[in-house]
Amino acid sequence: MTQEKQVLHVHSKDIGSFSVRRAIPQIACRHVGPFVFVDHMGPVDLPVGSGLDVRPHPHVGLATITYLFEGEIVHRDSLGTVQTITPGSVNYMTAGRGIVHSERSSVESRERVTRMHGMQTWVALPTADEDMEPAFDHHEASDIPHVERNGAKLRIIAGDAYGARSPVNVRSRTLYVHAELSPSASFTADSDHEERAVYVASGEISLLGETHGEGTLVVLPPGEAVITAGAKGAHAMLFGGDKLDGPRILYWNFVATSQERIDRAKQRWTADDFGTVPGDPERIPLP
Repeated sequence: MTQEKQVLHVHSKDIGSFSVRRAIPQIACRHVGPFVFVDHMGPVDLPVGSGLDVRPHPHVGLATITYLFEGEIVHRDSLGTVQTITPGSVNYMTAGRGIVHSERSSVESRERVTRMHGMQTWVALPTADEDMEPAFDHHEASDIPHVERNGAKLRIIAGDAYGARSPVNVRSRTLYVHAELSPSASFTADSDHEERAVYVASGEISLLGETHGEGTLVVLPPGEAVITAGAKGAHAMLFGGDKLDGPRILYWNFVATSQERIDRAKQRWTADDFGTVPGDPERIPLP
């Protein structure tokens, strides 16, 4: 079935400290390439004494990609990882058969007003990798390749695009680009990837004869598409890749090819059989 252009608007989801805007999944768009979940966090100013507090929770069958424009997040997981995520760096956590992690503001950042703004996405693992060993990779901003085109700075967060390849160890062909656009700058979403979408994180863009503002998701049809920033510039996320190798079921933080796998993950979390996050003993109960 040929992918057709869709224009979708996000809905808000409360995560405790603040609300995020969820671009996918939606009824009209469950996934684009391997991306099954796209959240836009902020921008929000967290007051003194406050912060992000996402307690330990499990994942299976997916990899998370965390990317910030502003702020910082301290990631901890059941592998023993402790990693502070800063703007432009990339956290890539592969859940495979199961991992637990938490995401919190640091003690130091709670002593001042902190601005938080970023993206968190999930990519479904290929069927052959659903039960792989969990893993964690972090890449500093200086390691992420970028291409500059006529006022557009294109950072290749994951996968390949514009002749560059990210060092992130993706499991299937992936497209994930942060386009930082100066006023009236433009770039082309080329046709090298099977499925593609653009999310407007800030500002305004023109695309395929229409203007789209912040919080808009545009699923692109086949062929090249020129994306042009408005008079104040824009930040846009271009993402997608190869089609999934089969349907996926999503439940809470679990992604799987079968209901049996979902049920098994639910039973494991209820039985406290996922492991723990060193230094962070709390946990989110199964909903």
